[in-house]
Amino acid sequence: MPIQNHNQNLFDDKGLNITPKYSVDNFSSPNERYFYSSRSSFHTTKNTLEPDVSEQRRKDRKSKKSVSSQATKADLVVQNAFAPSVAAAGSTIQISYQVKNKGKNTSGFNYTDFYISKDKNISSDDSLLGWSWLGSLGAGSSTSQSQNVTIDSDLAAGNYYILYRADALDNVLEISNTNNVLAREITITNTASGGYSPDSGYGLINASAAVAKAIGEKPFVDVPDLGGNNWGADLVKAPETWAKGYTGQGVVVAVLDTGVDYNHQDLSSNIWTNSKEIPGNGKDDDGNGYIDDYYGWNFDGNNNSTLDVNGHGTHVSGTIAGVNNGYGVTGIAYNSKIMPVKVLDDEGSGSYSAIANGIYYAVDNGADVINLSLGGGRSNDTLQKAIEYASSKGVIVVMAAGNDGGSQPAYPARYAKNYGLAVGAVDQNKNLADFSNRAGADQLAYVTAPGVNVYSTLPGNEYASYSGTSMATPHVAGVVALMLSANPNLSDAQVRQILAETSGNSTTQTANSRGNTTSLSYDSNTNVTSPWIRSYTNK
Repeated sequence: MPIQNHNQNLFDDKGLNITPKYSVDNFSSPNERYFYSSRSSFHTTKNTLEPDVSEQRRKDRKSKKSVSSQATKADLVVQNAFAPSVAAAGSTIQISYQVKNKGKNTSGFNYTDFYISKDKNISSDDSLLGWSWLGSLGAGSSTSQSQNVTIDSDLAAGNYYILYRADALDNVLEISNTNNVLAREITITNTASGGYSPDSGYGLINASAAVAKAIGEKPFVDVPDLGGNNWGADLVKAPETWAKGYTGQGVVVAVLDTGVDYNHQDLSSNIWTNSKEIPGNGKDDDGNGYIDDYYGWNFDGNNNSTLDVNGHGTHVSGTIAGVNNGYGVTGIAYNSKIMPVKVLDDEGSGSYSAIANGIYYAVDNGADVINLSLGGGRSNDTLQKAIEYASSKGVIVVMAAGNDGGSQPAYPARYAKNYGLAVGAVDQNKNLADFSNRAGADQLAYVTAPGVNVYSTLPGNEYASYSGTSMATPHVAGVVALMLSANPNLSDAQVRQILAETSGNSTTQTANSRGNTTSLSYDSNTNVTSPWIRSYTNK
């Protein structure tokens, strides 16, 4: 039936509801250690050398002689640093970098700090952007980090450098301290960067421009549209990247959803399997804690059954990796592999802890991209930490903005302020769908993609068209897979920045698409402890 209530918390046209089966406050997992390991303590500052930081440096220099002798031959350098090439004064940007100990002994604890400067040398007139504690680094080891820093709103427009400095407090005795600083150019403007809009964020994703930028080339030459049911691929310019040979090869996309019909004729050859597991022998062959997880794992039922009965996860999977076989649907990254991770039951219900466990599983078992076509109205620390963990491991999490027609995304898409990507829905004419949650005034990595009447796979070799930000999200996950097939070394921060710089903010009026969608009504007596704890999948 037509959707009648504009304010329903719907992410999809069937209103699939994630009801908490157990309290997320009691979440317990063997992966809990990930919440605390390899994390840095990051602080931003005013654009002055704060007295307390300077005083701490003086104190640490005094204790330099007490540093263990094993650190006397450490050698810290910054490498693989990334920052946007253009940013507006007053804006918050994400930077990423790697600190490596090239010496022969452990460094002991150390800090990294960041400046914006007119030259490549740190001096007293430079602005301190922030600093990060990294802890001890063993000989030959490295740590990758990313965080947000804010450009001073009073900074004059012009060309600058972001300076990354290892051993910021000068408390590590090194072989050499002349190689501690690395510079990256940045242009500061006095206008809002990237064409960000509170409605459509950075706008319609552009695979051609994004993949080209990922490998340092100009946007690829346009090719003829495929037309028909493949209009979504045309709209995001996927065929242009296919023509260059980038089809998602070598990339694994985990679909955390109601499961996947891995026997579907348009998916079966593109399904990830756990090569270290012998199916059906009743043993945990690879020692990852899951028995016979050959086709992934079911975190809703705590078993290895990941087949999709509902259809939502299968529809999402077809948009990402439907085989290019001349019939059915061709996925955006049609040579990528789908990792089935079932976190919702057959009715679309689930829990935050099941989703978080699914994220840890996907990351630890080789996923490069995670598709989350689900969400809810309430923040959750367990889920946020799982997404943060994925980002720290270089895995990009793509999240549906939600179907409330609200002024900002629901969770977890709102975490795209710091990690991953939020996705809104547009129709075939690039109009923002009226059901799609907007990007919001608080700038985050939000892009749009086709999400109205999207044709894709259903269980049992079936196909159908669905609408929702759930349908838009796999388009973006597919584009990210294309980017990684072209450049496997991209970090979460780099993918976010590239998409912010290459997506086209060309959405116009709101598309009235509710007349073509249907909704299941909610019974107020269902097992939901609070409407803010509800989460929804998009269909």
